[in-house]
Amino acid sequence: MKKVSVSMIAIALSTLVCSSAFAAKEISKEEAKQYQKVGEVSTTNEHSAPSDAMKEISQKADEMGGKYFVITSGTEGHKIRGTATVYK
Repeated sequence: MKKVSVSMIAIALSTLVCSSAFAAKEISKEEAKQYQKVGEVSTTNEHSAPSDAMKEISQKADEMGGKYFVITSGTEGHKIRGTATVYK
């Protein structure tokens, strides 16, 4: 039973590492000029930190088929809002 638990934990951890390796990456507007625009994404949630909003934008960019994104706006307050242009 213990071997099964250790194996399951190892599989779960490797899945987390692999999924984060494919996350879209934030780049500058200057860098974006060399890539093709795919679209735009946004987030409006009660995130605990701006980094949570960045993770959500990165995930949405991945789902859209993008590899990179440029943050175009962001606000903090009761809710953290952000928008980004996605590129591939």
